[in-house]
Order: sequence, then structure tokens, then C-alpha cells
Amino acid sequence: MPFSASSRKSYQRGLIDGLPFLLVVAPFAMLFGALATEAGLTIVETMGFTIVVVAGASQFAALQLMMDNAPTFVVLTTALVVNLRMAMYSAALAPYLSEAPLWKRAMLAYFNVDQTYSLSFAEYERDPAMPLANKIAYFAGVSTPLCPLWYMFTYLGAVLGGGIPPEYAIDFAAPIAFLAMIAPALKTLAHVSAALTSIVLALALSWMPSGTGLIIAAIVAMAVGAQIELWMARRST
Repeated sequence: MPFSASSRKSYQRGLIDGLPFLLVVAPFAMLFGALATEAGLTIVETMGFTIVVVAGASQFAALQLMMDNAPTFVVLTTALVVNLRMAMYSAALAPYLSEAPLWKRAMLAYFNVDQTYSLSFAEYERDPAMPLANKIAYFAGVSTPLCPLWYMFTYLGAVLGGGIPPEYAIDFAAPIAFLAMIAPALKTLAHVSAALTSIVLALALSWMPSGTGLIIAAIVAMAVGAQIELWMARRST
């Protein structure tokens, strides 16, 4: 995607801002690749999975359910529910990017993952008057170090497979990555309420089979957050 001189700085800033996430994206991707091949997927199937879905949390959730021989409906439903946050990300970014051409919006939608959303939304909030071209350039800059390396490290994990020593504990990457992204976003009562609801329900319903408790917790948490936002909006009018 070519950039003008005026938007190149935005691209470079996005590139620099996205680099720290490589510390968690790389081991996270390697872990998925290793687990996928250990679960019986071929390297081609593993790479197809990661390139088409491009969503680590739902990939891990679906993979775990597949390893537990869960029904296909449960696997697909769980992956969909986990990925519903992408719809919320899109809704949050729409006011800033909706005037972009369709093909650019399609590209942005494909690369709209946790890291690109969290950094881009914070940047747009900080400077709402940023030109559209600069907004797109910043988003593209964040995507540049993250998404290609997600594919590359998934492939390395799939090739190495069980050869990754367990003492490396690369599974630490998932919780750290989500803590880094979620904590700064807990700015309103609605956000905090949704987070607390999901935590309490996920723990309380952990006994349910095939991860169905996680589905219920996610749906209820989103409903709680939405209702509190509506309540706060009514109070402000």
C-alpha cells in the first residue's frame, strides 16, 4: 500500500509502536504451530488455519476443543464467540475509517487483530483530526511487523513441533499479551464491568464441558457492558 510523504511518518510511528508486541507474538505463534502439529494437523493445515483465521485466541480455543473431540458445532461456535470481539473492534474503528475505499477497508478488516486495534484506536483517540490517509498508514505500520511474523513463527513452531524444550515455557506469551492490551482499555465502568463479569462467570462455569462456560461468560459480559453503556448514555442526556 503506497504512502504519500505526509503519511509516511504515521506509518513509521505505527511500525515502531507495533515492535514491542513481537516479544509476545513470536512465542505465541510458535506455541500454536507446535501444538497444532502435535494434535495431528499437517504443516499445510496448520498454516492454512493461521492464515485464514489470523486470531490466536480463537485458534487456540478451537484447537483445544478439537483435541478434546468436541462436536464440530461446539468448536465453530466457540471460535465464533471468541472472535466476536473483532466485530466490536470494527465498530469502534468505523467512525475513523469508514470513508476509506472498500478494498482498503477489506485489507484493514483482515489485519484487524488485538494489537492493531488497540494501538490504532488509542492513536485515533489521541488525534481525532488525523487525516484518513495517516490513519490508514498508522494501522498498516502496526500490522507490518506483527502479521507476517505471526505466520513465520507459526511455521517455525509447526516444523520444530515437540522439539521446543518445555522449560522455555513459551505459553507465557498468551496471558501477557492480553494483559498488555486489556489493562489500558479498562477506562470506563462498562469496560470494567464487562471484564469482571467475564472473569467471574468463566471461573464459575469452568466445570461445563467443551468450553461452553467460556461462551456463556463472553456473551453475558458483552451484554453487561452494553447495558451499562446505555445506562450511562441515558444519564448524560
